[in-house]
Amino acid sequence: MQRIRLRYTKRGRLRFTSHRDFQRAFERALRRAEVPMAYSAGFTPHPKVSYANAAPTGTGSEAEYLEIALTAERDPDKLRELLDESMPVGLDIIDAVEARTSGLADRLTASVWELRLDGVAPEDAERAVAAFNAAESVEVQRMAKNGMRTFDARPAVAHLETISPQADRPTDQACAILRLVVRHVTPAVRPDDVLSGLRAVADLAPPVAAAVTRLAQGLFDEETGTVTDPLAPDREAAVTGNHTVAEAAAAKAPA
Repeated sequence: MQRIRLRYTKRGRLRFTSHRDFQRAFERALRRAEVPMAYSAGFTPHPKVSYANAAPTGTGSEAEYLEIALTAERDPDKLRELLDESMPVGLDIIDAVEARTSGLADRLTASVWELRLDGVAPEDAERAVAAFNAAESVEVQRMAKNGMRTFDARPAVAHLETISPQADRPTDQACAILRLVVRHVTPAVRPDDVLSGLRAVADLAPPVAAAVTRLAQGLFDEETGTVTDPLAPDREAAVTGNHTVAEAAAAKAPA
């Protein structure tokens, strides 16, 4: 059995697809691409697909991950191309590696988010961010299955700052852009919780819903404050394995 790890996106209007919507689209793509999937046992077998930490419905993402199990070996790059061609535009398969290490989900410990706040002046956002960063705790509320839940959102936020608008984006109206790095903790702290925190500490209330995009997710490096590529260990293991095979072949070759 071969395991392949894939990175995919949710772009444009497809950010409004639910996780279940993506599952259905992906399983259809597996059939169209004739991927030799491994299936679960039992009366209702399902393709062996493991999803990891899907982004909330309504948020865009450049860094969603899943793993599939195959009954026959396939080249990861060619498999990625076939699956991408079979998926709707916006749900794009952008990376694939053979799984050579364990614990992909364990390497998704933090996310980098971009929050676009149309109608908010950058200077107002900067004041709110400063107040949030200076606070020891920021209590927010969220509706849960058992009713309204109150929790502290501040410890999960590793980094929060305002950034300059990109050159290709319109600047004829007020627009603040925030960059957020949040640790994956329990309870999960989402971008909308941070927005609730900004409202609580600085009365920052965007006039329209924020456009939220996950830019990356992976291991959080405490020293640098960055989020690393979770597929990098598999790439490194592949290079090491190829070198080992080449060295063994060279050792067996006649002098």
